[in-house]
Amino acid sequence: MKYVRFHEGEGVRWGVLKGMSVRVVDGDSISGYSETRHVVKAKDLKLLPPATPGKTIGIGLNYAAHAAEGGKRVPTEPLMFMKPPSAVIGAGDTVTLPNPQHRTDHEAELAVVIGRRCRDLTADNWRNVVLGYTYANDVSDRVLQRRDDQYTRGNGFDTFCPLGPGLVDAIDPSDIAIRCSVNGVLRQDSRTKDMIFSVESLLRFVSRVMTLEPWDVILTGTPEGVGPIAPGDEVRVEVERIGTLTNRVAARGSRL
Repeated sequence: MKYVRFHEGEGVRWGVLKGMSVRVVDGDSISGYSETRHVVKAKDLKLLPPATPGKTIGIGLNYAAHAAEGGKRVPTEPLMFMKPPSAVIGAGDTVTLPNPQHRTDHEAELAVVIGRRCRDLTADNWRNVVLGYTYANDVSDRVLQRRDDQYTRGNGFDTFCPLGPGLVDAIDPSDIAIRCSVNGVLRQDSRTKDMIFSVESLLRFVSRVMTLEPWDVILTGTPEGVGPIAPGDEVRVEVERIGTLTNRVAARGSRL
């Protein structure tokens, strides 16, 4: 099933995407839902991110080729960092660069949405806590990453986590394509089978560090081909079997 979240009037609703139409549901995919008779065209909706994460956990250098292109060593365990809720935006929203003079890169990623409170996951139960999979652009200010020697500030600005809009359950995340294009030019083209740490490994690792809550998001890392974005660009992230995410880029003015 592919779920979408959208504005309807002054409220927010969920629906099931079926072709080019959305069947509106009562409830949501965590608390439970029932389909209604109300069907709307997807193109007429303002689609929202498919999660409202209390925390988004990013994973750095999870593809060997990406580590190599940045001159970094392949990590021996997952490298974690956090993105705040204010970083999350949806499809069609604008990524705003507070430091347009800095090199700021796109990073296409598979994202995992958590469906229930959990910790200390195992090989037997990690799948039970996954609500579904979506896709993200982990926007990264490289100047601040190097200056700080960690990723919180460089990856944590408002709008630096475009997410969704589709949320798909019951897929195998071990070998699906991830692509990113800027202004129609393909830059990233890889598959999740090239991850250093699998989705299972990441969930088990993160859950040993912190309790995961419903709607939390884990970004699984980006493959090689990252590159700079600038005001006026259009960035398109595509993850096989899940969908596409398109955002424009604009300047917000230098702040730091």
